[in-house]
Amino acid sequence: MRPLVSPGAGPIPGVPSTQPTNLFRFGGITLYSTQCFAAGTALANTQSRIFTTPLGQNGQGFNFALTRTETNLKEGGRIPSGQAYDVYGVATQVLGGDANVGTAVAGQLDEPFNDSVATVQALTNVVNTGVLQWDFTQTVVDICPIMLAGAGGGVYGAIAQNAAGANSGAMNNGNGGIWMYRKHPVALPGSTTFAILITFGSRAAAIPAGFSVAVRVVLLGYYKSVIEIG
Repeated sequence: MRPLVSPGAGPIPGVPSTQPTNLFRFGGITLYSTQCFAAGTALANTQSRIFTTPLGQNGQGFNFALTRTETNLKEGGRIPSGQAYDVYGVATQVLGGDANVGTAVAGQLDEPFNDSVATVQALTNVVNTGVLQWDFTQTVVDICPIMLAGAGGGVYGAIAQNAAGANSGAMNNGNGGIWMYRKHPVALPGSTTFAILITFGSRAAAIPAGFSVAVRVVLLGYYKSVIEIG
């Protein structure tokens, strides 16, 4: 008795005599982490290390537990064992917040960059003077200026002033494409220890009083995890 085979299908491939001991699972994923700069913070000649504080712990300018908005890391600064991660894009989002964002749970990242010259300058200051760097414990590698890391291409929108002198309108820091690592992704094998540095030069201005800024860096990539089955 012969098995049913479609015409032209060719020979039936052989079946292995042993079962695999593990399987690989692939998928697209993002890793993200946020740094808060409180009102009045001096940025000139500073470095802030992110991707070091996991979900549910205090750190990176926040005096309360980081929530899902700020990060999705379950373990700070390390790729989980048995899971590799290839980064093909880096995006940076600059968020405006009230003065309480870093110090109180009630603080909110909902302040628009629209109601004064100072808040628009706070946005452009971070975008134009900040630089991203990989920190692999003993080695620091430049990534790019923030303005080239996705959503950091400038300030767009409009501001109108009424007869009473009040400003209204909307500003944002763009929604640019992902510039980095399209052709040559950065490989982060399982158990890799890493961080991202947000570095500012000597000409960066301080954060305005009564207003805070948060910088969220997103790593876009693929993961590969091993599933042990025997």
